Amino acid sequence: MQDTISTPAYLLLEDGTLYKGKASGKIGTTSGELCFNTGMTGYQEVFTDPSYFGQILIMTNDHIGNYGIHETEVESNSIKISGLVTKRFNTIYSRKLASKNIQDYLAENELVGITDIDTRALVRHIREKGAMNAIISSDIADMESLAQQLKETPSMAGLELSSIVSTKESYFVGSEDAPIRIAVLDLGVKRNILNCLRERNTYLKVFPAKTAFDEMKAWNPHGYFISNGPGDPSVMPYAIETVKNILQADAPLFGICLGHQILAEANGIGTYKMHNGHRGLNHPVKNLLKGTSEITSQNHGFAVKESDITKNENVEVTHINLNDNTIEGIRIKNKKAFSVQYHPESSPGPHDSRYLFDDFIEMIK
Repeated sequence: MQDTISTPAYLLLEDGTLYKGKASGKIGTTSGELCFNTGMTGYQEVFTDPSYFGQILIMTNDHIGNYGIHETEVESNSIKISGLVTKRFNTIYSRKLASKNIQDYLAENELVGITDIDTRALVRHIREKGAMNAIISSDIADMESLAQQLKETPSMAGLELSSIVSTKESYFVGSEDAPIRIAVLDLGVKRNILNCLRERNTYLKVFPAKTAFDEMKAWNPHGYFISNGPGDPSVMPYAIETVKNILQADAPLFGICLGHQILAEANGIGTYKMHNGHRGLNHPVKNLLKGTSEITSQNHGFAVKESDITKNENVEVTHINLNDNTIEGIRIKNKKAFSVQYHPESSPGPHDSRYLFDDFIEMIK
């Protein structure tokens, strides 16, 4: 295990706020947009979620690493966050099934982190000031140099990232004998989303982000799924065009998170960068169609513009966030298409929303 205990580290925010702590993971420097996750468990799944690509993640739970690392608890093949901020970094873990400690895991993935940070104070700061870029360093102590590097870090607004994290070649999931074939547009898809679809007796073909509709259609799928992913949906004309073509073909379509935002954009509904996104495991959502509530897992920094929806008679809001009334779900009235902003696969998180996968299968049938 790499010894980082005695190595000082610095966290410099875009507004000039400086935090001093100790190094975790790889000794080095990293930058990205600062965001926070309020979940009390599931840190490994969060680290490997492609939707976090380009972001420095604050884990608000006190103890991170306390149950170790398990090889199967991942949402992609590597850590996707740009950096990690923790309060207590636990290299000693309690779970016998774990294969390694968190320090070795971060070091192997070359992830730079900082610990011994008052994450409560840090989160309160960015909740007030809004999402901003930051830089972590455990090998540079010159604040002017760090500030200059931070200035060169691009804003998440206007940043296209899905094509970076997407698969480079198509692949299959499930049994070829399954009665339903679903084409998945991979904008940064989580493995557990694919698992939730596969478990419902489907055969999936996962396509790269910039795949044209005609290529997907040539496989003769029964339905289309548009995945989650990182970046700004408004600068993804390739995905928006694909979804427009799916809608024109009147094929069944289901979108999650970024897929939800792309469906909105394809219908002339804009998206916007939130003051702070929603990231955690216990966000309350109301299903307006059923009048019921759900506790949901969420991870997004952009949202759909409510003002645009009210002008579009073909789009109906199906779910809203009960904390701030932001749009959490829509359906296209004259098409077989719907989407949600949150994560019904909920890995980690509650299973209140798994019914949405069943709804999609029933729509296809």
